[in-house]
Amino acid sequence: MQRAMSATHRFIYKATNGRVGGRMRRGRVLLLTTIGRRSGEKRTLPLIYVNDGDALVVIASNGGRPRHPTWFLNLQAHPEAEVRIGPETRRVRFRVAEGADRERLWSRAVEVYPGYETYRKRTDRQIPVVVLDPIDATSSGAEASN
Repeated sequence: MQRAMSATHRFIYKATNGRVGGRMRRGRVLLLTTIGRRSGEKRTLPLIYVNDGDALVVIASNGGRPRHPTWFLNLQAHPEAEVRIGPETRRVRFRVAEGADRERLWSRAVEVYPGYETYRKRTDRQIPVVVLDPIDATSSGAEASN
């Protein structure tokens, strides 16, 4: 059911350039496209995000389930991805926030979507706070791979 809802959300978001499906509760929604760690195929799904300067922040909550979401595992295997916000698409590089930075970003995400706190209470794992840093389109291949 979650896959079907995600596919419908993705379709509507793309068809309307985010005018429909670009907001969820108090948050804004992006489409994250990762490369499948096993299949090598592109995988796209909608996620609530918050801005942090030029970076985008998403939460790998998986609804409080015991395992990390597949998209997070895909990013661990292939740290470069693509995000779409409305009609705009950009390349990003994945990293996990830690320490005080993690706590600051977690608090901001919970302000936007309080359900993250409920998810945190459901699981023993620390829910990753994922930072998607923009990849400078003018960087050389060697710089972009670091």
